[in-house]
Amino acid sequence: MNKKTGKQNPFSEDLHKINNQITTDPIRVIDSEGAMLGILPLKEAIEKAEDQGLDLVEVSPNAKPPVCKIIEYGKFKYAAQKKAAEARKKQKTVEVKEIKFRPNIDTNDYEIKMRSVRKFINAGDKVKITMRFRGREMTHQDIGVKVLRRIREDLDTTVKIEQFPKLEGRQMVQVFAPNISDKVNNKSEKRPTPEKD
Repeated sequence: MNKKTGKQNPFSEDLHKINNQITTDPIRVIDSEGAMLGILPLKEAIEKAEDQGLDLVEVSPNAKPPVCKIIEYGKFKYAAQKKAAEARKKQKTVEVKEIKFRPNIDTNDYEIKMRSVRKFINAGDKVKITMRFRGREMTHQDIGVKVLRRIREDLDTTVKIEQFPKLEGRQMVQVFAPNISDKVNNKSEKRPTPEKD
């Protein structure tokens, strides 16, 4: 706990003001049990926190008046960091994975590459399909288009088209993204139905 006003506070870099860092007066106070104590003078609120060996933490600085809570700041900070970490986990960064195909790809290579495509899609990533043309293959782009169409048909409803086939130099590019709605539907379909007595 930080009782003295003159000392550098170890949490001064944090977003939440505590104890004598709080400057607004009066403030709305919540006790350590979560009960509302009402609007109190700042000095009285700090004294209440000190009497309990706790800190006064400004939790809602933009409220009118600001809301402060009597709590052990170390635990409060840990809980806030844990909550932020969980939020970051949920915000998965979507990556774009590139898989290269050839217009004259054989069946075995096609299946191997498609397994990689499905793995990335199921992981929630986007997949960039690059159809590379060499030499005279540029005069038979329709063959590459057929392969791209086959890929789309094989992936079926698991994907949505992020970018339609587009010629970029000597290669044709198409981008697929996971079809979130299809995943939701599949989960609901796989959910077991409760047995009746």
